[in-house]
Amino acid sequence: MDSPAIPSDADLVALAQDVAAAAQEKRVMVATAESCTGGWIAKTLTDLAGSSAWFEAGVVTYSYSAKESLLGVNPRTLERTGAVSEETVLEMVSGALARYGAGVAVAVTGIAGPSGGTPDKPVGTVWIGWKRRGGYARAELFHFSGDREAVRRQTVAKALAGMAFELRG
Repeated sequence: MDSPAIPSDADLVALAQDVAAAAQEKRVMVATAESCTGGWIAKTLTDLAGSSAWFEAGVVTYSYSAKESLLGVNPRTLERTGAVSEETVLEMVSGALARYGAGVAVAVTGIAGPSGGTPDKPVGTVWIGWKRRGGYARAELFHFSGDREAVRRQTVAKALAGMAFELRG
């Protein structure tokens, strides 16, 4: 599996602080588009005092219709590849960046469990996408282990670490 150690609350705070410092240094706002994490990435970022100076928006889109209306995901993409796919997460992150005026965005979509997995996309399958304004979106596939909380916690950690990387890159 991609991440055998489950990140602690302190680990998540440290990652959020890294994103905050990088966003402030680059003078850009950040946005999140979340499915399987249910807003946990945005919560972790906005738990930091002063986050309104660098946090633009966060959107939670579990349904296909929410992904389409709030992020501009193409219905054909969802029909063809499903919500948990590279294509969908790339459209989610691009939509978040375009619609919410941020300088960098992260998007996550996956199967946190305990049900919903398939042989092709088992529980723990998560796609994370990142994009900077003026740059190309990138996505990475993860296969996390553990229960629902463990999968979601690992997703939040990887999403934040990738966002800090995008900001510093």
